[in-house]
Amino acid sequence: MKKIIRTERLPIKLWTNRIEEGALRQAKNLANHPCAFKHIAIMPDVHEGYGMPIGGVMAIKEALIPNAVGVDIGCGVCAVKTDVDNLEKKQIKTIVYKIKSAVPTGFKWHSTPIYKDKMPKISSEELNPIACKEYKKAVRQLGTLGGGNHFIELQKGKDNYIWIMIHSGSRNLGKQVADIYNRYAIKFNEKLSDPIPKNRQLAYLPINNTKGRQYKAEMEYCVAFAFANRQAMMEKSLEIFSDVAGAIKCEPLINIAHNYACYENHFKKDLFIHRKGATSAKKGEIGIIPGSQGANSFIVKGKNNPESFASCSHGTGRRLGRKQAIKNLNLKKEIEALDKKGILHFIKSRKDLDEAAGAYKDINAVMKNQSDLLEIIEKLEPLAVIKG
Repeated sequence: MKKIIRTERLPIKLWTNRIEEGALRQAKNLANHPCAFKHIAIMPDVHEGYGMPIGGVMAIKEALIPNAVGVDIGCGVCAVKTDVDNLEKKQIKTIVYKIKSAVPTGFKWHSTPIYKDKMPKISSEELNPIACKEYKKAVRQLGTLGGGNHFIELQKGKDNYIWIMIHSGSRNLGKQVADIYNRYAIKFNEKLSDPIPKNRQLAYLPINNTKGRQYKAEMEYCVAFAFANRQAMMEKSLEIFSDVAGAIKCEPLINIAHNYACYENHFKKDLFIHRKGATSAKKGEIGIIPGSQGANSFIVKGKNNPESFASCSHGTGRRLGRKQAIKNLNLKKEIEALDKKGILHFIKSRKDLDEAAGAYKDINAVMKNQSDLLEIIEKLEPLAVIKG
């Protein structure tokens, strides 16, 4: 931990010495929230979000805040280590272009429900009205990457064995759930005798409220859907990898989510831990912290630090907003930096700069700032990246 701010109702504990003004304002809003418990934890990849900063961890008794989970519910990363320790550049290129052809990106979906057998089962129509309504669309979104910072990467460890890493979430299903229940939370908040200021975007739903119970069930369904989505893409990616590189063996899949709320016990209290752009880092828990495009990624093991509610960062964190990156970064320099490392990438024009390495923080500095939260067990070097 680098710093503690004690000017608000609850302390704010930061694993960074630098936090932008907007993210700090949001952290203070969290610390003054009537439902917040103990303290607010801010990870080293922090940057401004909606209501709650990305890289924030918040504990709440008996309530859930849709904006403290976010719109891409269950978004996370999975990774698989293969037994292949040598790929020619031609093979890498073939694998990447075949994956790019097979996995829809951006706003594209599958034309038919290819992975229907992987869809999580809906336990209750009463508790999952949005999931039921969106089911026919969602089943076609399963096995699709989405846009923004979502990616599929080929990487290698220090032992040269090849890894496949995938970052994606709950697609449009998660956004629908987030938006609809945030509106319910706003309506509930308006009826309170002392409502939370609307501009803070932190309206909540009590868990004993019907909408609160529904949001919990829908959120958990979205987390399961997002995991199934990553599994489907990993299955397809490994199939293509095997077609090109020959029969392969893989170690068990590692998966971790970073936009969700989970009922956990901390400081001898049962609490809803909201992690928005943060991942669980319980004792011995294996996690993944990806770097920006062209930077190293890390496989880590949690240390169960109570001060972070057993959490760590979910990535490297943005340094520049998307529009700011497109406007200010040098396209030629960003391309040259990736080409120099021999990374196969898809930065071709100025509009691609929103996801360039220069738009993100230094992953090595981020990892150094959270050495009390995790142990690094594998450092991975990028070989090729497909961006949404």
